[in-house]
Amino acid sequence: MRIHNDRGISEVIAEITPRIIPGVVAMQAGAWWQPDEKGIDQGGCANVLSSARITALAKGNSHQTMLVEVAKA
Repeated sequence: MRIHNDRGISEVIAEITPRIIPGVVAMQAGAWWQPDEKGIDQGGCANVLSSARITALAKGNSHQTMLVEVAKA
């Protein structure tokens, strides 16, 4: 699947499951950035899609608040 927003693009294999509600995408954290020749991430790195903004409470990254679009790659 092609997961993208205005910050970047990641192409990964998707698993459709009833454990994730419709309209929500879940990605594992901790994947390495693996750009192809066009700069599109093939490793599933969520940092490609997130901003550099940190959360107010924990001062961590904002992975849980990303808006993305999903399309067939």
